[in-house]
Amino acid sequence: MEELTKTFIRTICVVLSLIVLCKCTKYEPNWASLDSRPLPAWYDDSKIGIFLHWGVFSVPSFKSEWFWKYWRGGNPEIVKYMDRNYRPDFTYADFAPSFTADLFNPEEWAEVFKAAGARYVVLTTKHHEGFTNWPSNHSFSWNAMDVGPKRDLVGELSTAIRKKTDIHFGVYHSMFEWFNPVFLNDQKNGFHTRNFPQSKAIPELYELVNNYQPDVIWSDGAVGADTYWKSPEFLAWLYNDSPVKDTVVVNDRWGNNTSCKHGGFLSCSDRYNPGKLQKRKWENAFTIDMNSWGHRRDAVLSQLLTMEEIMAQLVSTISCGGNVLINVGPTKDGRIVPIFEERLRDLGAWLKLNGEAIYSTRPWTYQNDTVTPHVWYTAKKSSQGGLSVYATLLRWPDPGNLFLGSPTPTSSTRVTLLGYEGKLNWSQASTAQGINVNIPLIPFNRMPCKYAWVLKFDNLA
Repeated sequence: MEELTKTFIRTICVVLSLIVLCKCTKYEPNWASLDSRPLPAWYDDSKIGIFLHWGVFSVPSFKSEWFWKYWRGGNPEIVKYMDRNYRPDFTYADFAPSFTADLFNPEEWAEVFKAAGARYVVLTTKHHEGFTNWPSNHSFSWNAMDVGPKRDLVGELSTAIRKKTDIHFGVYHSMFEWFNPVFLNDQKNGFHTRNFPQSKAIPELYELVNNYQPDVIWSDGAVGADTYWKSPEFLAWLYNDSPVKDTVVVNDRWGNNTSCKHGGFLSCSDRYNPGKLQKRKWENAFTIDMNSWGHRRDAVLSQLLTMEEIMAQLVSTISCGGNVLINVGPTKDGRIVPIFEERLRDLGAWLKLNGEAIYSTRPWTYQNDTVTPHVWYTAKKSSQGGLSVYATLLRWPDPGNLFLGSPTPTSSTRVTLLGYEGKLNWSQASTAQGINVNIPLIPFNRMPCKYAWVLKFDNLA
């Protein structure tokens, strides 16, 4: 009898635990309710994602992924380029058969992203040109299965990422399309008709979620208010009933009235980096090619971010509570060109040594040092239960004493340089706050890494 009583009590405890753990919140299709949803923890812990802009615009790969829009708008350079290289009746749709992806190897891409230290990847499934990189039932004859690659590019990459890595797979999706006549008619009607979102944009999103189960939905191009798109209704379904309801994160571009206000994380404007701590989770999506998100054959080296510039974006963003989404543009045949691959692998090599100062960290009391420039802080609970503070130096100091104004040491403070054997000596600053760290003379060939260096502080005040 006693054993039966114990079994009954254990069963009740299990049931109660399940009740507590279950998702009892029902999100309503309004921003007050949707914005109350906690961001899944994996996203804040991940810190680093890779963005991929790939589509028919990768065929001309000239000027930018807005090639079609600029051409139709009469951009002189693009008009001259087309007049010089193509027949007079050539249309943008005629580029599509040359979007071959014949060298696209999704498993090779997955290996590069893993080597880069990325924790999530966001693929452009449809840009403003309207071409879908999956066989959409809502984009007849203007998708990657019907024309061009004759392949499901979204499906192949999502499968490879999940098979070869633990990286989260995400999708970018443009709500509007520049020259879709249905959208243009809704726009002409002042968005009082909703034929385009009802027949195309929103059904595409349901299709992407149900077919590929992305952990990120990066919405863009929401011309018109959220009431036109009825995006709150879609997000309520996404959070309540979709196959990714517990893991998915979304950005804030769900209407021309929602950017930097509503959604999951805030992406605000392109290359958003406010340089100070924000109240909500945010993301800095930026391009290695400073002039374009898509691949550009006319790019020159001076227009590409150096590793030092990439590190400055990464460290300042994460210190202020953001994530970075680093964009590369693949070629029409499906290659990530060597200069982009080199940047990503160099980033991964740095993260392999210094990743503890990046992944799963949180903003510290101070973001950048109060005295010494080019120093950014992050923090994390140490294995001993205390707090480890990381100071990332974007410039290597001269040998001698480096004064940092933000940390306040205690008698048990320990200072180390990640990748360098042994602890560093330090001394109390003459001021009430601050620390002098002795920087040893390290030969160039014995430096632990390049581009940025991390001091780790344990047992600060």
